[in-house]
Amino acid sequence: MHIPDNYLSPSTCAVMAAVMVPVWAVAIKKVKKEVTKTKMPQLGIFAALSFLMMMFNVPLPGGTTGHAVGGTLIAILMGPSAACISVSVALMVQALLFGDGGILSFGANCFNMAFVLPFVGFYVYKFVKERFASKGGETAATILGSYFGIVVASLCAAVEFGIQPLLFTDAAGQALYCPYGLGVSIPAMVIPHLAVAGPVEVLFTLLIVNFVKKVSPDMIEEAPAKKTKSIWGLVLALICLSPIGLLASGTAWGEWGADELAGMTGYTPGGMKNEMGLKILIPDYSVSGMPEVMGYIVSAVLGVAILVIVFKLIGNVKKDDVGVPAQAK
Repeated sequence: MHIPDNYLSPSTCAVMAAVMVPVWAVAIKKVKKEVTKTKMPQLGIFAALSFLMMMFNVPLPGGTTGHAVGGTLIAILMGPSAACISVSVALMVQALLFGDGGILSFGANCFNMAFVLPFVGFYVYKFVKERFASKGGETAATILGSYFGIVVASLCAAVEFGIQPLLFTDAAGQALYCPYGLGVSIPAMVIPHLAVAGPVEVLFTLLIVNFVKKVSPDMIEEAPAKKTKSIWGLVLALICLSPIGLLASGTAWGEWGADELAGMTGYTPGGMKNEMGLKILIPDYSVSGMPEVMGYIVSAVLGVAILVIVFKLIGNVKKDDVGVPAQAK
């Protein structure tokens, strides 16, 4: 679901970024109010979990690949605004350091995965939970929230892809950016998420939410978290298991390189001929000179470390320690 650069027009990217600016502003304001200084580093842990979940690629129908995101997971535990910020920072690290998702399309990727996904997921979860006040009802709420969150996010990405050939073509009528219209992009994106990526998102969300509530319930209460060894054990386990994501062959839909796309369509869209000159440090989570598996693990460690440090620094500069837990709002 990570949209690369040059698949969306610059104007589309600008619009999506402009939409996200007030979303980020409101989310930051809520996080400042609702997340205490002592709990701020927890957002780093949850951002790290989201980052790691996105490294576990799974094969999807049609020969493509997909992944979970964890937006609803964070929203359930810390609130949707906290999820928005956590996933946005994780997406930024992926784009800048690993080339996973574009720089120009950062706003669009955040709209889909850091805004639509956690907010849809959280409010579906809240709606179901309020009407079925039982343990089974909460489980059903978690399942439905995480499932609909990622499916609706995939639909949004499909629409962003699909409107490109309708709006942006050259003199010969060829697409300048994504060449596939809505009739192709929507089923190609949504059906695999309905069938595979959605259930994977549900599985991760159920397991991790229940795990956190069992081993460290204070992480989602007003008191600062104390028992985080088990959570760090989970992070370490996911880092070690992350190379499983390498087993999924194929390219995620809409993330093909220009040459690969030209082989599929017979031409290279004009907007893809001039790529950005930004040099990515660790492209595709592959460290030069290292075996693929080891490079993937090193990338996971580096991504987790950066996210934890970023939110730790944010916590250090936060002056007050007054707030209420986000999920209580």
